[in-house]
Amino acid sequence: MEGGKPNLTLVYQAVQALYHDPDPAGKERASVWLGELQRSMYAWEISDQLLQLKQDVESCYFAAQTMKMKIQTSFYELPPETHNALRDSLLTHIQNLKDLSPIIVTQLALAIADLALQMASWKGCVHTLIEKYNNDISSMPFLVEILTVLPEEVHSRSLRIGANRRTEIIEDLAYYSGTVVTLLTTCVEKTGDDEKMLIKVFRCLGSWFNLGVLDSNFMANNQLLMVLFQVLQRDQTSTNLHEAASDCVCSALYAIENVDTNMALALQLFQGVLTLETAYHMAVAREDLDKVLNYCRIFTELCETFLETTVRSPGQGMGDLRTLELLLICAGHPQYEVVEISFNFWYRLGEHLYKINDAALHTIFRPYIQRLLHCLARHCQLDPDHEGIPEDTDDFGEFRMRVSDLVKDVIFLVGSMECFSQLYSTLKEGNPPWEVTEAVLFIMAAIAKSVDPENNPTLSEVLQQVVLLPENVHMAVRYTSIELVGEMSEVVDRNPRFLDPVLNYLMKGLREKPLASAAAKSIHNICSVCRDHMAQHFQGLLDIARALDSFALSTEAAVGLLKGTALVLARLPLEKIAECLSDLCAVQVLALKKLLTEESTNGKSADPTVWLDRLAVIFRHTNPIVENGQTHPCQKVIQEIWPVLSDTLNTHQADNRIVERCCRCLRFAVRCVGKGSASLLQPLVTQMVSVYQVYPHSCFLYLGSILVDEYGMEEGCRQGLLDMLQALCMPTFQLLEQPNGLRNHPDTVDDLFRLATRFVQRSPVTLLSSSIIIHIIQCAIAAASLDHRDANCSVMKFVRDLIHTGVANDHEDDFEVRKQLIGQAMEQHGQQLVTQLMHSCCFCLPPYTLPDVAEVLWEVMVFDRPTFCRWLENALKGLPKETTGGAVTVTHKQLTDFHKQVTSAEECKQVCWAIREFTRLFR
Repeated sequence: MEGGKPNLTLVYQAVQALYHDPDPAGKERASVWLGELQRSMYAWEISDQLLQLKQDVESCYFAAQTMKMKIQTSFYELPPETHNALRDSLLTHIQNLKDLSPIIVTQLALAIADLALQMASWKGCVHTLIEKYNNDISSMPFLVEILTVLPEEVHSRSLRIGANRRTEIIEDLAYYSGTVVTLLTTCVEKTGDDEKMLIKVFRCLGSWFNLGVLDSNFMANNQLLMVLFQVLQRDQTSTNLHEAASDCVCSALYAIENVDTNMALALQLFQGVLTLETAYHMAVAREDLDKVLNYCRIFTELCETFLETTVRSPGQGMGDLRTLELLLICAGHPQYEVVEISFNFWYRLGEHLYKINDAALHTIFRPYIQRLLHCLARHCQLDPDHEGIPEDTDDFGEFRMRVSDLVKDVIFLVGSMECFSQLYSTLKEGNPPWEVTEAVLFIMAAIAKSVDPENNPTLSEVLQQVVLLPENVHMAVRYTSIELVGEMSEVVDRNPRFLDPVLNYLMKGLREKPLASAAAKSIHNICSVCRDHMAQHFQGLLDIARALDSFALSTEAAVGLLKGTALVLARLPLEKIAECLSDLCAVQVLALKKLLTEESTNGKSADPTVWLDRLAVIFRHTNPIVENGQTHPCQKVIQEIWPVLSDTLNTHQADNRIVERCCRCLRFAVRCVGKGSASLLQPLVTQMVSVYQVYPHSCFLYLGSILVDEYGMEEGCRQGLLDMLQALCMPTFQLLEQPNGLRNHPDTVDDLFRLATRFVQRSPVTLLSSSIIIHIIQCAIAAASLDHRDANCSVMKFVRDLIHTGVANDHEDDFEVRKQLIGQAMEQHGQQLVTQLMHSCCFCLPPYTLPDVAEVLWEVMVFDRPTFCRWLENALKGLPKETTGGAVTVTHKQLTDFHKQVTSAEECKQVCWAIREFTRLFR
């Protein structure tokens, strides 16, 4: 904070403004000012004073929240001698404020818990807290709150207490867990009917179950377990209490995932949950959906916990199949939200049975899956009074998509063909209402692809019948039948006689607004699968493509149709391709030209992205087979189109979104004709470089990487590409060297290192001999700590591939030169690189990035093991050995063990395991 410590009156005014100022700008100013205060050193003292003065709820909440935040993120600011005083003052505050507001109590409880976890000198904190408060009934609520959040915070991401301290704390909590459970039991005995207190007790117990430190034998015979099930069996239990009890049972079931080592508790929970069936039916009768959902969660968690037992010994002991019956009872509930809770279990059961692949087991579980599918088909029915097509973006639409995915995953147990035939016979033999027909077609569409299309009379018959559906059936039935036809494109491919009737049927759909996008998607599917048969229909596709905007298509469906057309185009005879491609592109090119002339005449800027995306998809999927020596048929077309793309790029050079689409279009054009785009290289690079100086859009770097990939092996192009790289690097480095430049521009980092990596792959010596390489390596070292998935991955891949060029003796003439150049670069930057990588792993990067870092360290080590051993030792010496709270982060033995594991590793994955384990010490 500028100008020293602010006075309390000012802080009060800011807090009042934050909550009560009617003017949003005033609120925003207060928020910014208070945020600065929270980040300053004065926050500690000011929060403490506000909590002491206890003037109003808002100022106390702000102070409690600030305290929690400071302890979580800035604990290092306090000297160790103040830790005891902070603890005592927080305990005084929570006692004085316990009746002011529950959310303040929670914030203070979190502050106390986070302090206890970081303050190594506070030994046996659970014991001291219980000793201090357990005889005072009025302190019970906040004591239980602290004991609830303490286990939850052990794995908190924001604390970074490290694996050593975490292990010490978990052992400590396990040691006192019996005392906590006894306290909770006494609490229930003393406060019996106080529902709020009971909710707190269940939350607390659940929290200790989640940490996995409760002794299961001790819990199996515990009074609290009985109380839990009594609450869940009682019809008059309130919604809030019911939810807390359900959460607690689910936590208990999750905690005994390893059933064999927790037999006694497993049996108690198993029997307890089976007694809840009657209570479930009671909740259904009372139409109490909240309770129904809670019971279904419990039944699902029961099935998840005993999944392995059920598959290992179905029908015996705790493999009792009544657990599946409970889930199927829930699946019969009219609300689809109930059955949806159990989806993950059914998916896992399917996965288990698929892996074991035992016919006898399949026979046992098949009837359950058949009943499930039956329920799912019923749940997928639209309302009888629904009008129009099925919505796919609302909750029910998303539910149907999840059903479709689940059906695909478990259908093998029932047999795709069997199921498909059964579904079809319900339509053929009965005359069901439209909503039943639509749901059956929907499930058939989900499994159509998994039915073997080889001479399959049922599939042929279905296809024949569907395309004969009259136009007066319900719109939703037609919509789903169109989707089904698209899923049956394999059948059309095997039976070309269906192609004409199928296309006619889909064309009818294409002309009707509600069905157009679905029909376009199915035509796209048929083009993809029946490319050769569709060649004779190319003229028809071209007619559709020319009149694309006369159909009511979504952007995605229009692009899909063009993709299908391009796939078929690529199968035409070579001499026809150029002319047809020119026709296919003409509509989009004319539209772009029109936009450019309108712009120059009336100065209004119109959005060209629709046309650019359509051209991109055409170039992307027109990939004919061209023999060596033949001119690529698309080359001439792309040369003709280039001036329009160039003008569009110039006109919209300030707009990142449009420039990105231009670059994407050019990328696919270059990829389409490969070396055939050579005449574009000079003008394209010149334009990219000149626009990039003014507007550094990262997509130019990406496009540059495509050019290097295509032309980097050509001797005559290498110098030009290097000049391009150097010209693009200058503005890039200026951008990334700004304050927080790397963090604010991760896309630029990602694309810069893609470009540099392509150079390493295509022409390493050109890059390594240039003056720019030093700057790129320095930038990579600086960006190694960037916590951004794509950017980090690109940086690591660049460094790995760079060093690898000096390791991999591919018997090319330039290997010795490469090795020497990499040696020079490592001599200059090796130590800095290893130190930065170790620091980033321990303090900046999430665990999923570690395999990439391990690969870099592995390459450095393979390049020069003795020197790497020294660099790693120096890097490890620089790491902090203790936390601010006085806990040991890493012991000398852990450092030497890690050094030995890495430097003696025989393969990269050993380095990866070692880093995974080691960095846990700092998380």
